Amino acid sequence: MNLMQTVRRWWQVNSGQQETPFDGEAPFWVASLLFHLGLMCALTFLVLPPNQILRDLQLVTEPEEEVDDDLSIAEEFHFSDELKDEIGAQSENGQDMALSRDISVANDSVITMPLESFENENAEFMQNDVYNDPKSFEFENVPVKGFVGETATGAAGAIDRLTQEILLQVQERKTLLVWVFDQSASLIEQREAIRERIARVYEELGVIEASGEEAFKRDQPLLTSVYSFGNQVVPILDPTDSVSEVNEAIQKVQRDDTGVERVFTAISTVVNRFAGYRKIRSTTKQPERNVMVVLITDEAGDDVDKLDEAIKICRAKRVPVYVIGVPAPFGRKETPVKWVDPDPKYDQSPQWTTVNQGPESLMPERIKLHFAGESEDSIPVDSGFGPYGLTRVCYETGGIYFAVHPNRDFNGRLKRRQVDAYSAHLAHFFDQKVMRKYKPDYTSTDVYWSLIRSNDARMALVEAAQRSWVSQMKEPQVRFEKEDEASFVTAINIAQRASAVLSPQVSHVYEILKKGEGDRPEEVSPRWQAGFDLAMGRVLAVKVRTDAYNVMLAKAKSGLKPKNPKTNVWNLEPSDEVNAGSRMTKFADKARVYLQRVVDEHAGTPWALMAQRELDTPIGWKWVEEFDPPPPPPMRRAAANNPDPPRPNIPRAAQNEKAKMLARPKAKRPPPKL
Repeated sequence: MNLMQTVRRWWQVNSGQQETPFDGEAPFWVASLLFHLGLMCALTFLVLPPNQILRDLQLVTEPEEEVDDDLSIAEEFHFSDELKDEIGAQSENGQDMALSRDISVANDSVITMPLESFENENAEFMQNDVYNDPKSFEFENVPVKGFVGETATGAAGAIDRLTQEILLQVQERKTLLVWVFDQSASLIEQREAIRERIARVYEELGVIEASGEEAFKRDQPLLTSVYSFGNQVVPILDPTDSVSEVNEAIQKVQRDDTGVERVFTAISTVVNRFAGYRKIRSTTKQPERNVMVVLITDEAGDDVDKLDEAIKICRAKRVPVYVIGVPAPFGRKETPVKWVDPDPKYDQSPQWTTVNQGPESLMPERIKLHFAGESEDSIPVDSGFGPYGLTRVCYETGGIYFAVHPNRDFNGRLKRRQVDAYSAHLAHFFDQKVMRKYKPDYTSTDVYWSLIRSNDARMALVEAAQRSWVSQMKEPQVRFEKEDEASFVTAINIAQRASAVLSPQVSHVYEILKKGEGDRPEEVSPRWQAGFDLAMGRVLAVKVRTDAYNVMLAKAKSGLKPKNPKTNVWNLEPSDEVNAGSRMTKFADKARVYLQRVVDEHAGTPWALMAQRELDTPIGWKWVEEFDPPPPPPMRRAAANNPDPPRPNIPRAAQNEKAKMLARPKAKRPPPKL
């Protein structure tokens, strides 16, 4: 019998009462429960702090079973040519092909982006692109980009392509088109050709309007404004729908000979000027008009410090920029341009001047070295893309960069005499279908350097390129006249001193590149692969040539035995034999491996062209003797008393008539600053 039963029975005996429904064990169980609960709570507050009690309380529920949505992808797609609430280029490499933004490259693709996605810069679409090294870079929120590699043999062809873009904009809503012309003297004749072609654009749009196109039933569906720029930005025509006024405005573009091209300032000025057209109307919740900027220039621009500002403004106002420009030279800033005086009163013979048309990348990604016997920088080639700044504006705003050159279809090596007037001399052009996977990194400076630091091979290439551009390397002396032994040795010593300056420069560039060899197998970008391999192969080849050159000069000082006793000139000519020790022989073999890999894996590119040219130039040297006959003695002058030679019996009147027939040569004036 337990304690509770004993107490109950004692109560019944002493009280003399009978049991009731409440006389059971229930009251005692309730009292015991309350007592123990109170004891437990007291102990809890004594052991644990109050905040820990609340923190450890958790609510555990069974998760609801998720039902997967049907994410199956249709096997077939149909892409419409119509562009609604979107901007973007339809093609990168020509009218018959667009650039795929995925890992694989499709023959046709339409990559577009809603215009309204620019409304909030903090909520943009992610770029549908694959970065070269995902592990090294946190993806930034960037919109789908425009296209940068469409080419044409003339500005007229590019304008025909622009007609499609204009029509797409008008089909979406009323549009303002702003033509922005470079005032450079090199565009005088081209502006006239463009003016005539622009008239056809409006004629074609007029035909479409007459056909009953729905887009043209609006009031003033297409307005046009005209601006020009040089050292200053000049407004020429306010928005109008008069084609004749547009034609007259283009003729009013004045020539600017300052040589200063503020192209990015012009873009920002124009977009800010017409920002009101892009304001959202409260009634329709849509902007009043689309605004598109078409800029025509043949230079890279002198205010690249305004690039980021121009891009920010265009993206904020949702204005795409299209540029009809020039191809950038591969890995260099300036290009030789053929100049012919546009005034027929002056000498029409071609002259050459340099114009800033590059480079195609943010930083130099190609080392600047000379070949033995031929300076590569005197023979620029096409990079496959436009100047970095202007191309990036198009890419970042959803426009198109048209790289225009009249000799692009030339088959083979283009010589200077074959270049059209007012065009750059680019010796080779490359197929855009091949070049599109070698696109430069069109990103902000911070993102660009993040990509560079992600791989030691990239960092080494950029650092070596900067070093080689700062310290230009001259061609070595290879011809030595030997009038006597003393003069010959003196010439050798002078050449050795010049080589002593070149050798450490080459060695320093090699040591920089050597630091990137470990990360080279991890590189996945074709552009960076080709760039590093070409740089390493060329630097090794030049290093071997330099050391072998010094060895051959030392041998010459010890004495050269001619086969011909009349030999008076010794020439150093390229040779496949490397006479500079086993270490240099290994370097030569390594150089050939790097260069051959560029040729095999990157065929049809500027890197392969330069690698093959380097392979075709032997790495070693050999002495070749030559006999250079001395100049003939000067002719004796006729004695003063000798009679003049007989003159032909020509009447004086006939001689005067002949003199009148000789026209004076036209005056020749130097090219202006372009």
